[in-house]
Amino acid sequence: MTTVFIDGSSGTTGLQIHERLSQRSELTLLQVPYELRHEEAVRKEALNAADVVFLCLPDDAADVSASLVENDHTVVIDTSTGHRTAPGWVYGLPELDGQKERIAAAKRIANPGCHASGFIALSAPLVKAGVLSPEAKLHCTSLTGYSGGGKKMIAQYEQAERDPYLDAPRMYGLAQTHKHLREMQVISGLVHEPGFCPVVADFYSGMETIITLFEDEVCGGIEAIKEVYRSVYHTGLIRYETNTDESGFLSAAAFAGRDDMQVSVDGNEKRILLTARFDNLGKGACGAAIQNMNLVLGLPEDTGLRIGEKG
Repeated sequence: MTTVFIDGSSGTTGLQIHERLSQRSELTLLQVPYELRHEEAVRKEALNAADVVFLCLPDDAADVSASLVENDHTVVIDTSTGHRTAPGWVYGLPELDGQKERIAAAKRIANPGCHASGFIALSAPLVKAGVLSPEAKLHCTSLTGYSGGGKKMIAQYEQAERDPYLDAPRMYGLAQTHKHLREMQVISGLVHEPGFCPVVADFYSGMETIITLFEDEVCGGIEAIKEVYRSVYHTGLIRYETNTDESGFLSAAAFAGRDDMQVSVDGNEKRILLTARFDNLGKGACGAAIQNMNLVLGLPEDTGLRIGEKG
């Protein structure tokens, strides 16, 4: 029986992971009494007793918890921003070339950011294949449901009398210092951080990440992009698909409740749209974390995940 400890199980990601894993008979969830959750000695004991630990904490707290694991068998999966480009940590996006094997052998896994998951899925294979230059200065817009902002933002959107500005989509990250930028650059193999426009809107979950390209930025044109995606994303939890008829629209909520991702290509030879659609709480957070745990445990990577249909 595999033992699992979720450090920070009261936040949005921690609660979702706990809910999903509690339904799996092959796992035992270790619990710390609520009144003792801030006691370092108690948490340290649980962290070192578990086979797999999920850190669902702010960056600084996650760093402390990771340092408390002193044995060589516990696998730590950190859902915070803190270790995504840190030495000694494996980036938890299995669909990248060779990454599935690295994750399966790892003891320290950094779960990707939600916006970053879509951006990297779109850009990294193209950079690796030479279709995009590492010097490319990319531009990304990413739409997310409000659950990505955690408990505080969920409460803001769901209160009976709320700010009327919440009725329309809202840009944020205006200073261009968003916490996902570093991993978006480094994991994609880019020299420059992308220009990034995240937008939160009045729907609970779902995500649509878009990169816009011009013909002089692409080696081989739109067909070269499609060929790379066909070769990389034909199986697994990220798939390249031609968009189905949505009357000329692409909904950011189309993959809400799911743990997989769709990558698509639209536009023409002059102006190209790359789009990744997924759930910010699924493939963008807890679904990805569970996928990484499955790989570590030698299980089919989609065990317990919601693939191909809404949850």
